[in-house]
Amino acid sequence: MRAILFACLTLVLFLSPELQSQIHPTELSIKRSGAQQVYLGSSEYFTGSVVVEPLFQAAKQTSASGTKVTFMAGARTHWHSLPLGKTLILTEGRGLVQQWGQAVQEIRPGDVVSIPPGVKHWHGAVADSSATHYAIKEHLDSKAAEWLAPVTDSEYKRNVNF
Repeated sequence: MRAILFACLTLVLFLSPELQSQIHPTELSIKRSGAQQVYLGSSEYFTGSVVVEPLFQAAKQTSASGTKVTFMAGARTHWHSLPLGKTLILTEGRGLVQQWGQAVQEIRPGDVVSIPPGVKHWHGAVADSSATHYAIKEHLDSKAAEWLAPVTDSEYKRNVNF
């Protein structure tokens, strides 16, 4: 056991500075706006047209990831929950969020939505406006969300009176 510990310590001490900085970054980094790959949201997780732009990924130094998501009018996520919760910050348009068994709520630019761990919910845009939000979530054992059934058109229309 001592030999293994000594070998690990020796390896860490003699790693090149470049390798050490990859394990434990020592300098800030900037990812320029628009430099990230943008893609259309999959019908496996969304209804309607959704544009997803990953901003930062969970890494060794943090378990959080961030994404910018734009929902076209009427677009929305499927029902889902997150093991460690999520924060949404609406930046443009008019959005909607609903917790299972509760009323739909409208959100506007500047609103911050805190979704506790394990809460079944959906979010998206109102029927006549797009909505853009930043989503920050933490991963548990590399898993960020449990995706469930789609919010059907009739469910969406029945619950949305804005």
